[in-house]
Amino acid sequence: MTPNRKTFLGSVAALTILALTAPSEQASARSHHNATETSAHAPSPVVSPVVPGSVTFAGQKIDLDNTDMAERLDRELTAMSYTHTNTLLALKRANRYFPVIVPILKKNNIPVDMAYLAAIESTLNPRAISPAKAAGMWQFMPSTGKEYGLEVNADVDERFDVEKSTEAACRYLRNAYAKYGNWESVAASYNGGMARITNELAAQRADSAYDLWLADETMRYIFRLLSMKLIMESPETYGYVLTADNLYQPLEYETVTVSGPVADWPQWAVDHGTDYRTLREHNPWIRSKTLPNKTGKTYRVKIPTRDSLSRSKQKKTVYNPAWTVDR
Repeated sequence: MTPNRKTFLGSVAALTILALTAPSEQASARSHHNATETSAHAPSPVVSPVVPGSVTFAGQKIDLDNTDMAERLDRELTAMSYTHTNTLLALKRANRYFPVIVPILKKNNIPVDMAYLAAIESTLNPRAISPAKAAGMWQFMPSTGKEYGLEVNADVDERFDVEKSTEAACRYLRNAYAKYGNWESVAASYNGGMARITNELAAQRADSAYDLWLADETMRYIFRLLSMKLIMESPETYGYVLTADNLYQPLEYETVTVSGPVADWPQWAVDHGTDYRTLREHNPWIRSKTLPNKTGKTYRVKIPTRDSLSRSKQKKTVYNPAWTVDR
């Protein structure tokens, strides 16, 4: 057989093998493409949150065997588990603000669980303002803030002061507990007003706000409180995965006392080694560029240290190890 004949037969054989194998290889490629396409378009799983058999709040065990109680909690757990922005921000901010507000609650003999009330009120944002003009972390209305000892005017609004507003919240909570004797009714009154809850408890012959028929927002409020506690005690259980670096760190301050008027807060800030934006950010109770202070009241002005404002230099702490996955 001539060399040309051998080459020709070899080429024919090779083409025959290619023809036989190509369909299966093409089918395999199509199968891989389809699988990848299916995977890319597969919906993310939507997992129902875990509703426990009971939950303890403010020292009281709440039985969730009753379907109504369980379903009311499930509604709020589902909402919070999938309303990611607010819940996630509350978790991050708690690392900064729980070390401030929890000791104040303890000092005033208020259950630590009431810290979750601030979380559902404002997502722990000290500068929060509602459409109804409730303000600060504890969302006091102007009249209620004044009633519980806060200064509220055009120049100073202590509803935005974390420590002072927490002290005022403690005064409210203590008064409400003296009236109702249980914390669920106290919580309901924080949303619906003490007068309304008092009247409805009497009218409906009930002892607990769990048993009241109220406006939907107020009936849901207590279960939002329970849901926030459950999620913040075990974020990973409800799909929140955070590392220590994700948490907002507590800040360190130099505190300057001011007992007289301030004609120009921006200039005061410069004179004290900072700027007006930083001054307002860390002292949100300052509401204008001046402080008349005709009574000679003493105010504490916070100036954050440079290191605490630096991500690379600030001290890293985790208030509750359960909040992070890198514990």
